[in-house]
Amino acid sequence: MRVPVVPLSTREERSGGAAASPIFANLCIFGESAVTQEALVSIRPVKRIITSTPTLEGAGVKLRRAFGFGDTEAYDPFLLLDDFRNERPEDYLAGFPWHPHRGIETITYVLSGSVDHGDSLGNSGTITPGDVQWMTAGSGIIHQEMPHGDPKGQMHGFQLWANLPASLKMMAPRYQGVAAAEVPEATDDDGTRVRVICGTLMGMRGPVEGVAADPQYADVWVPPDHRKTLPVDTVRHAFAYVFAGSGRFSNASEPRAVATEHIGPAPAAGPVADDRSLVLFDSGDEVTVQAGPQGIRFLLVSGHPLNEPVAWRGPIVMNTQAELRKAFEQLQDGTFLQGK
Repeated sequence: MRVPVVPLSTREERSGGAAASPIFANLCIFGESAVTQEALVSIRPVKRIITSTPTLEGAGVKLRRAFGFGDTEAYDPFLLLDDFRNERPEDYLAGFPWHPHRGIETITYVLSGSVDHGDSLGNSGTITPGDVQWMTAGSGIIHQEMPHGDPKGQMHGFQLWANLPASLKMMAPRYQGVAAAEVPEATDDDGTRVRVICGTLMGMRGPVEGVAADPQYADVWVPPDHRKTLPVDTVRHAFAYVFAGSGRFSNASEPRAVATEHIGPAPAAGPVADDRSLVLFDSGDEVTVQAGPQGIRFLLVSGHPLNEPVAWRGPIVMNTQAELRKAFEQLQDGTFLQGK
């Protein structure tokens, strides 16, 4: 989606932090038994809960921004998450006319209504409920996205931006559309329902492949008053975005042995995260949520941080200000599309 072409702060230097220290260097003693580090799991603490912000984008589309144009380090490798949800056609029909991108990948997930799209590669089509569109802008692409409501006038979807590493910023652009029927879905014995868009969860692998950030991206529904724990690789940055119902994501736990049933007191519950809340997690092996009386539905997203400098202005994300200036100069002189 198009974003304002205005100068933003640039993080030119970032220390490439070392890998996270092991929870325990050697052995941990639980009662009389020794348990190796690999046999320990810990619940990710909640760093913060943020309410998505009303934002005007494109040609006048009203949406909510969960994050973007702020602290890129906290969400690395992700740059932006938009929740475009509306029941008034006049608030979204103007859409996102032709605009450029470079240096990123976008993943669009539609829940209701539809989005017509076209791009400079010659791709065109319509994203319908349950469908996913993955676009790698790479060296440069120009595209448009035009939303339409369902018979009731409702439109709902998400767009996630993932950064490309410096080595792939100028790769050839590419596009992939995934139909709803190709997205695996499963319901657990406790009623938890999961759709996996990218990565692996509950034994399912999502159909979107080859995203540089190697994200795990799932649509999760937990039934009312149920508690659910989901694994998340420790080395990833992770967040959840709630878009229906409410719940409490548990605070951090001490590392504990993997067990088939919970022993001892439950981890302390955190504050309530309700509709349009972004939950940013700290490190750990798993995420635990206690669903509220209406259940809770959320996106669970994680990815490996790139730990690279970010130079970002509008729809273009590079590593240095010089690369950014060059991209906008190429837009002006007609050489932006590298294959042309």
